[in-house]
Amino acid sequence: MNDLPNIVFFGSDAICLPGLNYLKNEASGLCHLCAVVSRPDSRQGRGKKSQPNPVAAWAVEYGVELLQPEKPDRELAAHLSGQKVVASLVMAYGCFLGKPLREFAPNGMVNFHGSFLPKYRGASPVETAIAMGESETGVCLMDVVEKMDAGGVADVKKVRIEKSDTGLDVRGKIGRAVVTLLRRNLARLLMGPLDFEPQDTTRVSFCRKIMKIDGAIDFNLPAEAIDCRLRAFTPWPGGYFDHDGDRIKVGRADLVLSTSEARPGTVLDCSGGVIVATGEGAIRFLELQRPGGRMLPVTDFLNGYPLKQGAVLKGGSAQPLIRSD
Repeated sequence: MNDLPNIVFFGSDAICLPGLNYLKNEASGLCHLCAVVSRPDSRQGRGKKSQPNPVAAWAVEYGVELLQPEKPDRELAAHLSGQKVVASLVMAYGCFLGKPLREFAPNGMVNFHGSFLPKYRGASPVETAIAMGESETGVCLMDVVEKMDAGGVADVKKVRIEKSDTGLDVRGKIGRAVVTLLRRNLARLLMGPLDFEPQDTTRVSFCRKIMKIDGAIDFNLPAEAIDCRLRAFTPWPGGYFDHDGDRIKVGRADLVLSTSEARPGTVLDCSGGVIVATGEGAIRFLELQRPGGRMLPVTDFLNGYPLKQGAVLKGGSAQPLIRSD
């Protein structure tokens, strides 16, 4: 019989996996991960087959009890309370957690939020930080309260954002930073509620959910801002533009010096990558993908696609990612 204190983890995204691996392996002498609560399986891919999310798949692989309620409620709280769970951890779960779930564990419910709170509360803190050109972000270990991401903060781990980092890169760093926070705070959490410092409510900002349309490149933006958004939205929703009725996806890109006064979206050169005028400077596309094709180096892409100097690419209109209250 296991005499270690029981904990439960709520999560649905791959960003949770480093923390889960820590709890299952390195922290196995401190506590027992008795259950994982995750979103229900969803239909994905061309065949629309029902597939588990990364956290649910992890729980099945490692033999941890998996709970996937359509709506987490009092019944779930009662079930977990019956297992004598002392604390619950949350990251990227994707469902509202009502008072019964927030308060059933005697040592509380804590969340790992991927930004420097109170900045970038909301659904897309990692992607928004990259898109806004931040040089660093972090993870806050915070109290879970009724208002979204408004709880006090117990600890923070900084994460560097390099100029070449994509959303996938930074999410990996955030996931690994969670492990550092767990090493510093888990033992204390198992003994009782953590101490939380209230957030400065005068500095609160919110980031919205990223949508597919956000991948449309706004060539009126400065080249640096376009590059930040392209990296932020890799792998999803990616970046794209329209040309002669075709939607062309963009892979890798970089910045180039340019004094051209051409209309934003105009192809300036195709000899060493596709260089396109922007609202300020120019951006060079190094990888492109045509409909039904695969992502190719620009040289290979241009061998089979008629994109030429002087063409004007059609993008979108970038919508604000953040708001302040």
